[in-house]
Amino acid sequence: MRRAVVLGGSIAGLLAARVLSDHADEVLVLERDDIAPRGGLGSGQGPRPGVPQGTQMHALLEGGRRRIDEWFPGFATDLIADGAALADTGRDLHTYVGGRRKVLVDGVEMISATRPFLEAHLRRRVLSLGNLRLVHGRVCGLAFEGARVSGVRYTRTFTDARDEVVLDSDLVVDATGRASRIGTWLQEGGWPEPATRRMHVDLGYTTALFRRPEGRHDTTLAQSLSTTPDGRLRLSTLGRVEGDRWIVLVAGYADDRPGRGSDEFLLRCKQDPAAEFRQLTEDGELMGEPVSYRHPDNRRRDFHLLDRFPAGLLAIGDALASFNPIYGQGMSSAAMHASCLAAYLESRKSLDPAWSYFKQTRAVVDDAWRTSTLNDLRLPHVTGPRPRGFRIASRLSDIVDRASMTDPVIHRRCLEVTQMLTPARTLMRPGTLLRAAWAVRNQDA
Repeated sequence: MRRAVVLGGSIAGLLAARVLSDHADEVLVLERDDIAPRGGLGSGQGPRPGVPQGTQMHALLEGGRRRIDEWFPGFATDLIADGAALADTGRDLHTYVGGRRKVLVDGVEMISATRPFLEAHLRRRVLSLGNLRLVHGRVCGLAFEGARVSGVRYTRTFTDARDEVVLDSDLVVDATGRASRIGTWLQEGGWPEPATRRMHVDLGYTTALFRRPEGRHDTTLAQSLSTTPDGRLRLSTLGRVEGDRWIVLVAGYADDRPGRGSDEFLLRCKQDPAAEFRQLTEDGELMGEPVSYRHPDNRRRDFHLLDRFPAGLLAIGDALASFNPIYGQGMSSAAMHASCLAAYLESRKSLDPAWSYFKQTRAVVDDAWRTSTLNDLRLPHVTGPRPRGFRIASRLSDIVDRASMTDPVIHRRCLEVTQMLTPARTLMRPGTLLRAAWAVRNQDA
């Protein structure tokens, strides 16, 4: 390709740009926020308007970390050297259900850091590529030529000029997130809009930073699932992050969503059955006010169901699918989409409609969608629709979840799925189900 244009400079867009740099003479990242580094490549690490969830807790799953390390050797090592925390599931990553800690198993690692910190380090590596350039602007639409997308229409930001500018391109990658207007852009060019599926979950979560206390806080990451007396599911997560700090998230659904004030936030932490959360509120120093975010629904765009689609265009990251964020799949899903993009570009001699790309990403989306929605559909306020076989799948999943509390083999297999290392269907294999049933029987004995 002569030129490729990526719409959006977040995690998905940056990873797409890295892949495209191997196949295009020039790669342009079109981003409306001011993300250009100044005063050194490590600057610009604060939250930004284009990532409203950027203030919330993030962790990089092992499935995503491995792929990023392949494109940027030493990326994880650099993060940790600069202050991010590495959590090993066999030592310092603890998972609690109703206050009971799951059995520890070795060998799976996660990185805990703030989202701006992760994004700034990735941006630094991407913008150092010799054939990549950052363009500040707001996308207005696509330019079409016959049966293909020939460029992007945009207006410049940070200038007084408001005239539309057209960037010619051989390939446009939409990485503008869950609010992408790609359907509208396609309709404006005479193309059908992809169907969008939504699942209403009404999740709310609040995150706060604590100054790291001295003493007995040796856990790097902790996750706690609990149920209120009236049956409402709550989630709490905490982790060490850069700057000698802790980050803590509390989450709830519907009218049990946490409020914005520090008093209510601290109360939710003190009510958590896992001791780490209570200890942190007693020993740690709250840094600023908690920040809330609401996730109304999971959504996915089914490009693979279209019968017509222009050449020279594809989507990545949350523009393809956006899941319940409590499962932490977003950044790693984006990395897997980027791997699909690399495979598509390496196998094609021309930029025909990207059907093979959408076929590959559909498998990634289906797997993550299955993982999150199976759990979401168990919530009483989530109305569905429930897929065929949901009751059986839900009961089997309950058995596996219960077994993972005490059986290290089952817990390891669950971790490999949640860390996006193996497909979700592996948990439904007969050998796994039989072992899980035996473990549950021993628990009840």
